[in-house]
Amino acid sequence: MPEIKTTGLILTGGGARAAYQVGVLDAVAHIRRSCDAPPGNPFPVIAGTSAGAINSTALACQADDFDAAVAGLVHVWRHFHAEQVYRSDSIGVIRSGANWLTMMSLGWVIARWRRARPRSLLDNSPLNTLLGELIDTARLKRVMRDGHLQALAVTASSYGSGMHVTFYDAVKDIVPWTRSQRIAVRSDIGVPHLLASSAIPFVFPAIPLDLEGHIEYFGDGSMRQSAPISPAVHLGAQRILVVGAGRMHEPPGERAGSGEYPNLAQIAGHALSNIFLDALAVDVERLQRINSTLSLLPPEARARTSLRPIEVLVIAPSQRLDDLAAKHLGSLPVPIRALLRGVGVSGRGDDARGAALASYLLFESPYTRELIRLGRADTYARRDEVMAFFGWRSRNAPEPIPAMADTNAMPL
Repeated sequence: MPEIKTTGLILTGGGARAAYQVGVLDAVAHIRRSCDAPPGNPFPVIAGTSAGAINSTALACQADDFDAAVAGLVHVWRHFHAEQVYRSDSIGVIRSGANWLTMMSLGWVIARWRRARPRSLLDNSPLNTLLGELIDTARLKRVMRDGHLQALAVTASSYGSGMHVTFYDAVKDIVPWTRSQRIAVRSDIGVPHLLASSAIPFVFPAIPLDLEGHIEYFGDGSMRQSAPISPAVHLGAQRILVVGAGRMHEPPGERAGSGEYPNLAQIAGHALSNIFLDALAVDVERLQRINSTLSLLPPEARARTSLRPIEVLVIAPSQRLDDLAAKHLGSLPVPIRALLRGVGVSGRGDDARGAALASYLLFESPYTRELIRLGRADTYARRDEVMAFFGWRSRNAPEPIPAMADTNAMPL
């Protein structure tokens, strides 16, 4: 009888781009229903970073009903509005963004005079309210106790110590791991951990968390994340589905360049892409090299090493999400568009500038629905790979890709 492998799921960061992950999960759920897949949660180990941490925790809290959890995520992301994540009204933007930009341009003298201490470009207090309503983290212990989930991990970065911290909870007594500039801490994961993990640098404020008996302020877990696959491996996953929120490889064709000096939005978008996207590609390549090296070793040599081969399937966008965001800049609330114009986001479509930055903040349904459709299409295009990865066999001929109906599924 073949060994049943523990399957892990890794959802990476990317702000509004995380809607793509929901499309992938929706397609996986549909493929699973059309196969002879075993019942229950297909991902006993779940790890997430940034917005991926929110999606991961939503799945984990409803691990006893995977299909309902996915349907709830689809419902939320298909009906998203920016005001659910950050204050997008004129007063809210003035209090956070305009004040912050004033600090940037006029310096500490004005801030000292006005006693202003702006902490971020945007005020994400609405996200705190949304997470409290939609995610019941109290269910985590129950679904673990009932055997639906083995482990959950959420990562964040400490601004104080500079450490990359993985907060995790698990059924088994897993010893916390320590590596260079990154540690793991067993913890009861709650909404503050999700806010910290998804606090995009400069954009959202840092969040205080207890770290082994003292308070440190944390920001987005994608910062300094050199090994995004590592938490799932440490938590016992033997094969891992990784869902990215950005391209792993450039599509064919030349990318049009520009001879103009980059504005602040373009530089910020480039920096965020480096934070959110590059580490995943490097870690996947590292894991593939380890797998290749292990395959060359004789059995007795493999038995003497603590390393083990890990099967990985990576699903990432087939299109440039910057380009998709450029088509939907007009969906943003007027005060947010005005704020972003102040840092260089302008135009629309092929003439847009700074769309990369906007792609992380575009929590508006026209954009998130397009990302969900792309995630579903990319996954269905690799249906055979998905089935082979899980070891599923189709009960009948492949079904056509279902239309994305305006589901009335209950929220999370």
